Amino acid sequence: MKTVIPAWEVPAVPVAGSAARFPVRRIYCVGRNYAAHAREMGGNPEREPPFFFCKPADAVLVAPAGETVSMAYPSATRDLHHEIELVVAIGRAGRDIAVERSLDHVFGYAVGLDMTRRDLQGEAKKTGRPWETGKAFDRSAPIAPLRRASDIGHPAHAAIWLEVDGSERQRSDIDQLIWSVPEVIANLSMLFELKPGAVIYTGTPEGVARVDRGQTMVGGIEGIGELRVRVV
Repeated sequence: MKTVIPAWEVPAVPVAGSAARFPVRRIYCVGRNYAAHAREMGGNPEREPPFFFCKPADAVLVAPAGETVSMAYPSATRDLHHEIELVVAIGRAGRDIAVERSLDHVFGYAVGLDMTRRDLQGEAKKTGRPWETGKAFDRSAPIAPLRRASDIGHPAHAAIWLEVDGSERQRSDIDQLIWSVPEVIANLSMLFELKPGAVIYTGTPEGVARVDRGQTMVGGIEGIGELRVRVV
């Protein structure tokens, strides 16, 4: 295809044990999907219908296994927050997917961070405006290499945690998700046709807090992986 400007490289995430990469089409995020975090953010921890927001595909910041990747402190904020999350990669298209068939559409899983300009998000909430400035900025979606579901299965119980400069900030288990991975996929597929290349950040546990320049975040999910990100 001839383009009127140079075409950009498709954002892609490494796949553990493979030279191939997973191309990212869209990034969907689930808001307040752990009860303790919902309370922490002043929301309702009950099973209200899940809500979603998006980040652009080029918000991906790959954190290679065993390496510390640098993330530039974003502009226009004084309150950058970390949110450790289980990430689900969709490998098979579907619309109106039944809960019991949802996992058939999963290619694999990864550890990710939903980085947030909390001050900008808070101002958007007050004024009833969209969250993009708080959530969808450059490099706001660090992610570790994907683990294929064919290799690790579909984990329903696994410790999830995050430390900043060696001090623990977040710790929970993915079994504490208000809406499970199959339920998230089913609900999201009623709103969008899920296509291969979609990745879903499934929500963060309690303990979200500010991170500053010079600090290093280390987070992981048992049986899935770990990432290391330094803010510079």
